[in-house]
Amino acid sequence: MSVVFPPLYAIIDPALLRATELSFAKAMAEAGVQLLQYRDKRASTRQSFEMSNLLSHRLSSFAGVRFIVNDRPDIALLVGAGGVHVGQTDLGVEQARRIVGREPWVGVSTHTLEQVDAAERTSADYVAFGPVFATSTKEKADPVVGLQLLAEARKRTSKPLVAIGGITLERAADTYRAGADSLAVIRDLLAAPDPAEQAAAFLKEAARARRVDGALPD
Repeated sequence: MSVVFPPLYAIIDPALLRATELSFAKAMAEAGVQLLQYRDKRASTRQSFEMSNLLSHRLSSFAGVRFIVNDRPDIALLVGAGGVHVGQTDLGVEQARRIVGREPWVGVSTHTLEQVDAAERTSADYVAFGPVFATSTKEKADPVVGLQLLAEARKRTSKPLVAIGGITLERAADTYRAGADSLAVIRDLLAAPDPAEQAAAFLKEAARARRVDGALPD
């Protein structure tokens, strides 16, 4: 990465939204969030394509904002997204890379240190690790890894490290200190009374962490 990785990664999950996907995405971008992912495990392929297409076009008007599609590199390519995120049961990183090309980001979820080691050997642009804390936003969630394993994962990879799973504003500072470059946040943004205000608060915590520890790895 030639630039500092965005410190907040907003995950758009329609099951938790209080507003529409488009209005939430716009609010996040206006609040300064530069990385957003659309994730709807229950949507059909057509529904995923149509919403991803709308979100990609809406967010393309915001400079510096990157839109990521979950699971589906084919949809990411079709809608001109800024990348795709794959899990351990999806297409592999290099398979996804062959579909989306060199420029879009490919991110990968990991849940063990062995998976982090494997991800480090791929062309993945970032590695997500978790769940760091207990989460109710994912069915059949993997075992909680905790901050100690997150710190160990930080030592295992030179790639930007995204912490995911049960991340709240109250836990943000500790999670950054454990080595996360970015926090993937779902419920604590989507269910907030004012998501934009909550996003701004997360970004303030990130700025505080950067001032204390120096620029986070890029």
